[in-house]
Amino acid sequence: MAADSFTHALDIETDPNIFGAVNLDSFTGTTPARHLLKLTPGVPRDEHYDELAAVFRPIFAKIAAGASERDASRTLPFEPVGWLNRVRFGALRIPANQGGYGASVSDLFRLLIELAEADSQVAHLWRSHIGFVEAVLHLEDDALRHRWVERIVAGQIVGNAYTERGGNRLGTLNTKVSQQGERWILNGEKYYCTGTIYADWVAVAVSHPTRAGRQIAVVSTQHSGVKIFDDWDGFGQQLTGTGSTTFENVPVDTFLPEEQQINDPESAIFQLVLLAVQAGITRAVLNDVRSAVQARTRSFSTGTGVPVRDEPQVLQLVGEISGTAFAVDSIVLAAVAEIEVALADPSLSAAERFAVCELSADRAQSVVQPLVLGAASKLFDGLGASATAKSCNLDRHWRNARTVATHNPAIYKSRIIGDYEVNGTAPQQLNAIGDVGQHKTTDNV
Repeated sequence: MAADSFTHALDIETDPNIFGAVNLDSFTGTTPARHLLKLTPGVPRDEHYDELAAVFRPIFAKIAAGASERDASRTLPFEPVGWLNRVRFGALRIPANQGGYGASVSDLFRLLIELAEADSQVAHLWRSHIGFVEAVLHLEDDALRHRWVERIVAGQIVGNAYTERGGNRLGTLNTKVSQQGERWILNGEKYYCTGTIYADWVAVAVSHPTRAGRQIAVVSTQHSGVKIFDDWDGFGQQLTGTGSTTFENVPVDTFLPEEQQINDPESAIFQLVLLAVQAGITRAVLNDVRSAVQARTRSFSTGTGVPVRDEPQVLQLVGEISGTAFAVDSIVLAAVAEIEVALADPSLSAAERFAVCELSADRAQSVVQPLVLGAASKLFDGLGASATAKSCNLDRHWRNARTVATHNPAIYKSRIIGDYEVNGTAPQQLNAIGDVGQHKTTDNV
């Protein structure tokens, strides 16, 4: 980060926890400037957030130092995940009196943006865990909630196995649970299992013989019947563990309550994680273009003949990217704030809460993605062909942003928003992706 994005202005020369810190003396020969810009407007100083940031920023800085190399060499970030586990990043939302940090939803997502700025792939892999923790916090079964709180506080991570690669009818699932004696056993195959390769547990979307609709069964990744494959071959976000997982006669540890699957705002939380990742990528783009312009000595024959760091059009480009980062942060955190209020509002019905959360995340998604992709492309305009060298690996920002943007395509979200604005149509909940044949299904699985 170029500045303490959410609290107060800091001296960027002396603060060791600020990414991309630069000694301005070396350029100007004057007293070091205080960096007064905040990326996000309207966020007041928050002592609790400052305390949380002090815990995690040194870890984020370590993660940032190896992010480009890990991406270039396709090295899965087991070590960075371990660093975060040691400081119990996954327990941020657990109340302090239960062993967690007592972070608000806004606290969590502000930190997640900072982590995504350090490494978008490490931030992304927490997506399923973050959604699962929110579900745990709303469990009405005290014993079940206590069991999962203890596991989360101990540093255990929960992954995700919801989507099937093909062969299942839209709204249905081929992954099933069956009863053997007093145990429930899970069998099936999943893809897009983000984070599961790093996780202790995995939440699996299944069909149940006696319950209608999609159910969530949680199993241990340590069981011999669970096979996790690093076979995600997308051109971006290659280190998130978004590959396939197979389950053969795996005992179920927990079923999430059936009633909790109805109008669950989990999908909005999942989308907010992706938006936070996009915000972090935009910050990282700003960091890299700033550093590259400051360091560049070569100029173009078509320039004005001044050093690149004084070239008016290059400064304009950096300013535009800074403005984009400002806007993206603002939009994402505005959506987070709206959802945080909805989650805590007892006057809303479950269906109303679901609609508010979905529409808030959808509106942000429809605007954020083109801004991020534009910034990741514009990065190269002020640097020239040398910036495309593989050793620079600056293309990772566009590749990663483009890959994140393909999740839950924004074109559908814009249509949903428009239908609500014009016709008052509430967002629909269909909890399983699948094949569409000649006959559409009405099953809500």
